[in-house]
Amino acid sequence: MEVALPTGSVVVSTALHQAVDPWAVMALAHGAGAGMDHPFLLGLGEGCARQGVSVVRFAFPYAQAGRKMPGPASHAIAAWAAVEAVARQTAPGVPFVAAGKSYGGRMASMAAAEGAITPAALVYLGYPLHPPGAPEKLRAAHLPQIAVPQLFVEGTNDPFIQPREQYDQALSGCRDATTVWIDGATHSFEIKGRRRPADQIGGELSDHVVPWLRRRL
Repeated sequence: MEVALPTGSVVVSTALHQAVDPWAVMALAHGAGAGMDHPFLLGLGEGCARQGVSVVRFAFPYAQAGRKMPGPASHAIAAWAAVEAVARQTAPGVPFVAAGKSYGGRMASMAAAEGAITPAALVYLGYPLHPPGAPEKLRAAHLPQIAVPQLFVEGTNDPFIQPREQYDQALSGCRDATTVWIDGATHSFEIKGRRRPADQIGGELSDHVVPWLRRRL
């Protein structure tokens, strides 16, 4: 798909997990340190598609260019605006959902808060509330501006949301926020003593995400 940036248009990759007779379509963004083809996202996309939600994975411009560090937030927001149009064309007439792993979810929330995208709901898979060990660098001021339902899927051992009291306080100002806790899970949703491939981890999370979407859309 084409993304219009201040420096000129760029083309980024997309991939589709097509549901049979979809009742929703989800754009799914990758995290800062992993691309759109990470097995976690593949597993999540397949799991959602099996349950009637078509999923469009996509690359942010910095990742498409082979860079490891994210570019300006405005570039990610432009990518979100572009992928919403693609997703709605892929499955016209059904609700559009914006979802992302860590950084990808945070960029979706910023795009929604700015009005760059108009999803029916947002899903965050490990929302990075702050950098690990730096709770003073909070990334939540814009969340209360979002009117649509927000689902936070979080691991109880995720250092990006500790201390827990700060996380609870940050979400208390949201208009409509739900948290699904994965007991013992880290930021990548791995659980000590339970070895699973990343695609299985993502697939299992779809069993939390899709029922919530069914209830809220």
